[in-house]
Amino acid sequence: MNGKSLLWVGFGSVIGLIALIVIIVLPSSEDDCADQPTVSVTAPVPSVAAQAQPSPASGAAKPTGSTASVPNAPAAASHSTVPDVPAAAVNPGTGEDRPGGSLAPIRRTWPLSAGSFQISDTFGSRGGTHLGVDLAAPDGTTIYSVADGTVVAAGPASGFGNWIVVDSTDVNGRPFSAVYGHEWASGVGVRVGQTVRAGQPIGRVGSAGQATGPHLHFEIVPGGRLNGGHQIDPLPWLDGAPTPQASGAVPNAVNPLCGLGFGTAGGALAAGKVPADLEIWYRRAGSICPEITSSILAAQGKQESGFRRGLTSPAGAEGLAQFLPGTARSADPDDGRPYLLDADGNGTASLWDDGDAIIAQGRYMCSLAHRIEGWIGQGKVRGDVVPLALAAYNAGEGAVLASGGMPDQVPAHFSETQPYVANILAMEAQYRAPGSMGSFQPDGGSGGDQIVRAGEQWIGTPYVWGGGGPSGPTGGGLDGPGLTSASVFAASSGRIILPRTAEQQWEKGSEVPLSAARPGDLVFFDFGLRGPADVGIYLGSGRMLRAADPSGVGRAAVPGDGRLRRVM
Repeated sequence: MNGKSLLWVGFGSVIGLIALIVIIVLPSSEDDCADQPTVSVTAPVPSVAAQAQPSPASGAAKPTGSTASVPNAPAAASHSTVPDVPAAAVNPGTGEDRPGGSLAPIRRTWPLSAGSFQISDTFGSRGGTHLGVDLAAPDGTTIYSVADGTVVAAGPASGFGNWIVVDSTDVNGRPFSAVYGHEWASGVGVRVGQTVRAGQPIGRVGSAGQATGPHLHFEIVPGGRLNGGHQIDPLPWLDGAPTPQASGAVPNAVNPLCGLGFGTAGGALAAGKVPADLEIWYRRAGSICPEITSSILAAQGKQESGFRRGLTSPAGAEGLAQFLPGTARSADPDDGRPYLLDADGNGTASLWDDGDAIIAQGRYMCSLAHRIEGWIGQGKVRGDVVPLALAAYNAGEGAVLASGGMPDQVPAHFSETQPYVANILAMEAQYRAPGSMGSFQPDGGSGGDQIVRAGEQWIGTPYVWGGGGPSGPTGGGLDGPGLTSASVFAASSGRIILPRTAEQQWEKGSEVPLSAARPGDLVFFDFGLRGPADVGIYLGSGRMLRAADPSGVGRAAVPGDGRLRRVM
């Protein structure tokens, strides 16, 4: 063998060794969930009850554009197009989605009955920002679920006014959400956690939120609307196109963390924001009732313990949720069982067990929310349910009732309870999945454009002095700094948190001259000795978005003393 042959043999051996290392040693994916084995696709989408009850003894109870009509929508009086086989529970032998396998036949129903609507705006219009299809129909027209699934959101949503989100798994095992937007509050006909069937009435057409007339805004989101999925054009999908593989949830993964709470309200928790071994418990606890979300519970957990185990407060409160043992073992009026249950199934109900403590926290917060809702209805207290439930967790429900709202009877209510509530509400948005509360989702565009889009979702929101913050409107509305804080937080996916007042926000970013202004810059105005008293969002051409008293959030001219700063 000559020298050249030896060289080639040696070179080939090195290449073979490298290939062996790549194939055997290196992981096949950087995504921990990408290669997870899954259970059979016959497994249905988990219900909220199933997510919250991991064992039998667990803790959770409970219009311009095209006007072409679409001829193949279902008749209102007939559901003959509804498949006999549930979308989430099929025989995998009819076509599993796997390498070398085929895709099962797909039959779907439309969200509105044939002849009742016209397509008034298409997917991708408005410069690519319209991520659904608009179906114009008379106010009150019945909306039908397009697939079997579980309701994961139902009620107020930014931009939409109100929405309904249903998580489903199709006949090929692929997860998706169907989104129905712009219903009036009275037109939302389902509740979070409810199981629905294809063709079942779930609501009525309205024109709430950013709408110029009655219509249904409809989206299909492979991977899950609350779970990081991305919208596709729903019209080909409605006509039978397969649901594409997509980023987002892996609902049937053996590793429950890969499910990202799909099929439950717990999907609204942003991935990776809490310690990994606690994430599944916050998702489950946030699925117990619609009033108390997983992001609220996570922010509360951060406030209570900083997610540190083994803590006992001077008052005797124990564990991650800093629960008093006596309260934890008292009966929940909602179901008669103790708040603290053996949620993790290890045979013992303990505040020192992560799952037990977090599920108990969720159960107690839901119980408080339900009692406060009753008191508000009876005129005994005033305020928003979530802040008052947080106050009751800290100071006791009696303090809320005695104060007729936010506790204000003793010094500790001002020095401890009110800051406790304010801190949690300020942190909550950090734990919330982008887009999980309404129409806006950051899409990788320029920072300023994202701020404008985020702000415009609140057009028409009432003005409330002191209202708003990173989490969006509070007290039923927004003021100027509340609008800018909410918009910048949403546009930055939680990276930038502006302070509460216009004076404090003036210290952030860098000033730019009006001649160099770009949409999304912050406009400060009404200057006094201490700085600006108000702030809005520059739109271009001398216009801005602001929250004005009494008209609410809307467009206006930039004032003569307006000065601009760029924060993104």
